[in-house]
Amino acid sequence: MSQPAESSSPSAVPAATPLSDVDYQARTRAVLDRIEATVDAWLDGDVIDIDSHRSGGLLELSFPGGSKIILNTQAPLQEIWLAARAGGYHFRFVNGHWLDTRSGVELHQLLSEQASAQGGKALQFTPN
Repeated sequence: MSQPAESSSPSAVPAATPLSDVDYQARTRAVLDRIEATVDAWLDGDVIDIDSHRSGGLLELSFPGGSKIILNTQAPLQEIWLAARAGGYHFRFVNGHWLDTRSGVELHQLLSEQASAQGGKALQFTPN
């Protein structure tokens, strides 16, 4: 007996924690604020020169050498999307953490890995 065709593999992440629209907006705003503050601290401390530009729920990080990482909130899906040189990732809120919908990796961990690769030095983003 054949199985029905699926358009994608099963998700590695449990179901998202339900959030009200207000809670989703507050949580995503806090994530982007924290990332921006980290980048600003690196700039002030002469760690690395990453330019950040924010417009609403979109945060663009421009690295030396011209590469970018873009984070974008997706309110209808209650997700945060991240686009980096290595590819695109979707994160949903699960039990207090933003987890990649395919691998289950936490947003700040994956952002740290991608920023380190694109910045050419070890960079660490933390959720708090």
